[in-house]
Amino acid sequence: MSMTDLIEAARVSKAWPFQEAQRLLKRYPDGAKHDGSPVLFETGYGPSGLPHIGTFQEVLRTTLVRRAFEAMIGAKPEDGKTRLVAFSDDMDGLRKVPDNVPNQALLQENLHLPLSRVANPFDTDHESFAAHNNAQLRAFLDRFGFQYEFIAASDIYNAGKFDEALKQVLRKNDAILDIMLPTLREERRKTYSPILPVSPATGRVLQVPVEVADAEAGTIRFTDEDGTVVEQSVLGGMSKLQWKVDWAMRWYALGVDYEMYGKDLTDSGVQSGKIVKVLGGRKPEGLIYEMFLDQNGEKISKSKGNGLSIEEWLQYGSEESLGFYIFPNPKSAKQLHVGVIPRAVDDYWSFRERLAEQELDKQLGNPVWHLARANGGFEGSEAPGAGDSLPVTYGLLLNLASVLGAEATVPNLRDYLESYIGSGQVTPELEVLIETAVNYTRDYIAPTLVKRAPTPNEAEALKALDAYLADAPADASAEDLQTEVYEIGKREEYGFENLRDWFKALYQTLLGSDQGPRMGSFIALYGVENSRKLIAEALAR
Repeated sequence: MSMTDLIEAARVSKAWPFQEAQRLLKRYPDGAKHDGSPVLFETGYGPSGLPHIGTFQEVLRTTLVRRAFEAMIGAKPEDGKTRLVAFSDDMDGLRKVPDNVPNQALLQENLHLPLSRVANPFDTDHESFAAHNNAQLRAFLDRFGFQYEFIAASDIYNAGKFDEALKQVLRKNDAILDIMLPTLREERRKTYSPILPVSPATGRVLQVPVEVADAEAGTIRFTDEDGTVVEQSVLGGMSKLQWKVDWAMRWYALGVDYEMYGKDLTDSGVQSGKIVKVLGGRKPEGLIYEMFLDQNGEKISKSKGNGLSIEEWLQYGSEESLGFYIFPNPKSAKQLHVGVIPRAVDDYWSFRERLAEQELDKQLGNPVWHLARANGGFEGSEAPGAGDSLPVTYGLLLNLASVLGAEATVPNLRDYLESYIGSGQVTPELEVLIETAVNYTRDYIAPTLVKRAPTPNEAEALKALDAYLADAPADASAEDLQTEVYEIGKREEYGFENLRDWFKALYQTLLGSDQGPRMGSFIALYGVENSRKLIAEALAR
């Protein structure tokens, strides 16, 4: 496959990352900015809290669009045609003390200071609360192999790199007020200012009326907390901008071309888009994505604690499965809870297995193609692991672990697998799934298992299966075993209306659940003699 083939296919692909990238290509038909600088993608992070799954999805999805754009213009990541900036707004004032951090009293004393100047409540060497959280963000992004440039607002404000843009905000102060004031409640209008000065006395970020003294010099006039009238510069870290103005100023100053954001920021995006135009810039292209929901369909909230953390997902599933689950339909809300993980793992591997055999247009719609490209890039079907498959499904591993019960340890599960697929054949990827299957079974499956006694007709069918297994070789193939399971379920004397009833009986009496694996595969993995013991236990009930 040639680069030309990839470019042509990418430019007509209906996969959502390409649809987003096609809008960028309309902005830059030649695939580059007029001044030759890289096309700039941005993601934002508020370090008043630790990075979470929402942070991950935003960086991942933006990276997917970035890589799609590179494919459309025939560029590779190392060509430097694009940049991704992870921007941390650590000049924002600490408005309230988060519930999930230590040393609450210390943070209470630091309210309204810029986050970069708030004392570090954690037992780490970082100089501030924001520095600790920023380090967590970078470690978090590095773990997943994202390629990005980190920018802290405090560094760029304090170094004066936003100074010219801040002067432009002062020049356009009245026009910005004309945009913002109609959107505010009457009481809020009385104190609203685009500029938030940093008090020279307390160091706090102030929400006070501000008068522009000299836009060209970058000076303002305001009344400090102690009643003193102060005239000072807004430059060099002596001010912060209101959120919507700050967002617009950042787009203007950095020349951001693409930034996506959640549905909850729709209004902010509208107002910031108007403000950046007033400043003389251009609103970035971007996708407004839907929010995550919990298992009850309610919006996930950090304060409620009804969400699912990255750490929790990785305790029960693989990194790839998380990206796979997040990939589809960003404009549709997704339920995010532990129950979605097993299906996501197996679906990821199903798509990965078929990737190598797909035509190019189908590959470009395959989430695995995009996820592999997000971590460094490749051409066509050269996705790492394309065509790979697992010898067992994750669902089958969970069933095996649930049957083992208290004996479901990583070494035991590995032993069963090696007896099934051969000694030394457990890959690192399979090793991850063994460990997560043990965790998932222990925490979510084992406590819910209830094995019922079979009905008389089910008992007769189980006896027939046992009789077959008594004569079956220990190394009987999963397909042969599955065929016999089917044949027994079809026999009229056992009275099953359909095979589904037979399988349900097997799952409920042998495994203690309403759903389960292909029984032939399970018996082959668990072993013929062990499976006969399960049948004997069921008949004894």
